[in-house]
Amino acid sequence: MNGTSIALSIFLLYWLAVSVLDRKGILEKYNISTFGPLPILMIRTTKGLKLLDVLARPKSYWRIFANLGILLMFAGMIAMFLVIAISDLGLYTSFLSGNMPDPGKYNSPRNIFLIPGLNEFIPLTWGAIALIVTLVVHEFSHAILCRVEGIRVKSMGILYALVPIGGFAEPDDEQLFGTQEKTERELPLTATIEEIEEWEKEEKIRQETEKTKPDEPKSEPVIGATRTQRSRILAAGVMANFTVAFIALLLFFGPVLGAIAPLSDAMILSVNESSPADHAGLENGMIITQINDTNITTAEDLLTYLEKTRPGDTVHIYATKNGTVSTHDLQVASIPEDYIGGVPVGGIVSGSPAEAAGIKTGMTMIRINNTKMQNVSSFVSFMETTKANQTVEVELLPSENYTGNLTEKGTVVFDVQLSSNSEHDYGFLGVMYGNNAVMELPMLGISMLMPQAKLYLEALKQIPSLLTIPAGWIILFGLPIYGFAGEGFRGFSGTFMQFYQPVGWAEPLGIGIFWIANTLLWVGWLNFYVGLFNCLPAVPLDGGHVFKDSIYSFVYRLTRNDSISERVSNSITASFSMLILFSFIFMIFGPYIGQWM
Repeated sequence: MNGTSIALSIFLLYWLAVSVLDRKGILEKYNISTFGPLPILMIRTTKGLKLLDVLARPKSYWRIFANLGILLMFAGMIAMFLVIAISDLGLYTSFLSGNMPDPGKYNSPRNIFLIPGLNEFIPLTWGAIALIVTLVVHEFSHAILCRVEGIRVKSMGILYALVPIGGFAEPDDEQLFGTQEKTERELPLTATIEEIEEWEKEEKIRQETEKTKPDEPKSEPVIGATRTQRSRILAAGVMANFTVAFIALLLFFGPVLGAIAPLSDAMILSVNESSPADHAGLENGMIITQINDTNITTAEDLLTYLEKTRPGDTVHIYATKNGTVSTHDLQVASIPEDYIGGVPVGGIVSGSPAEAAGIKTGMTMIRINNTKMQNVSSFVSFMETTKANQTVEVELLPSENYTGNLTEKGTVVFDVQLSSNSEHDYGFLGVMYGNNAVMELPMLGISMLMPQAKLYLEALKQIPSLLTIPAGWIILFGLPIYGFAGEGFRGFSGTFMQFYQPVGWAEPLGIGIFWIANTLLWVGWLNFYVGLFNCLPAVPLDGGHVFKDSIYSFVYRLTRNDSISERVSNSITASFSMLILFSFIFMIFGPYIGQWM
């Protein structure tokens, strides 16, 4: 039975158990209710409500906190609406031109929801921790502001779906959203003398009417939230998410990344059977950190050292895997005469000599003049001996779709005149071999991955300095999804973690520093994402309710009419909600429709 079948079986058992317990009334007996198709359990309790009153005592500070949240909510509302509008416009233009992008992981329906394990970009463990923190922080801040503004909180609790997925606070909806007598009869601060006199007449008539009904029981008027109070309560959740995101990302990009350093780029990708490396016990995934007395930080360092050895020499290699260091004695073998090697062409610089000559991405360089291009190191070493305007003969293995002339050996040869290099004195070809190039070491019988861990770490550290421009926020927002070049950054885990080591204050923590880094990354990113999403002017999101109240206040200032203000605010909010809903549907299903047409 595979993992998918096991997960489906567990889900069905959970669904059946919850359905039976709910039907028999057992859940209701213990103050548990369900919602959603999963279903999700809401386990309520009144314990801890007194703590809310204690936390809500500095009311003025909480109101300042929430007022700032209202400002940030409107900023996020504008930003998110522009992102959606630009995305829709781009898709619509692509649809008209027939260049609609193919369906893929970036527009897959499963990746719209921020559910760890379902969303392929969010890891299960770190994503679950971050989701719990995000929901608890969001709901708890709502509850505290409810008590600050005098709104009753009926219960608090946890959301449970196979595992706990977050928390919730349940305010009195009649006080928070209902049509309250006090709210309707409350005069605006900008009321005119005529409005005050009219209100006094209505109040006098109401009181006289109540006196004529002495036998009817009088109900206590519901003291509800004003629109300003409601906006503060709703904006508090977004503000709390942004605050937690700021603190978590500040720690991640500051002291935590500062305590992580590259270990080595020389990672063994594969070991040939019966090779010297195989006999010595080297394994896939090991990181080579030292050979004899020389420290190794890249695969090129290892190759440079091996080029000084002769067949039959014995070398002592230090390697690490999962934090365990091992040593291996290897005997260097001779390079087979039929070994080709080569340097894959990962890209061509626009306007370069390589482009002018006809070299294409996907080809593999095997020779320049009389020098074999066995690996990237061979290519770099050769180019350092060239000069501008020098003509070189480049032999390559063709790409699959190449239709030009081939030599008898099935290769393609170009004469290329090198141009000047703006950074160095030697010639410039214009071929990119990529950051994830694979280097073959036939003298040891291994292939090595070169991820350039140092450059990647430096790129991560530069993100905060880019937040002064919109591109920096796009990089931060899309980091776990797109990364820097479509690879996505899931944090320091799995193979990626092997390239780094803790230093400084984090050295005693060992791999614990990576757990801290991953927790901070996902807590920060998910809080940031959820906060922005809740800013959207669409009911039932927090931003939708605040947007509706703001429209009401604006229209009321113009009309001084409650009925008109209510109708206009409802209509505008409903229109925005439907527009945003259809925009998401279009972004999800647009590529499928375009492919079908």
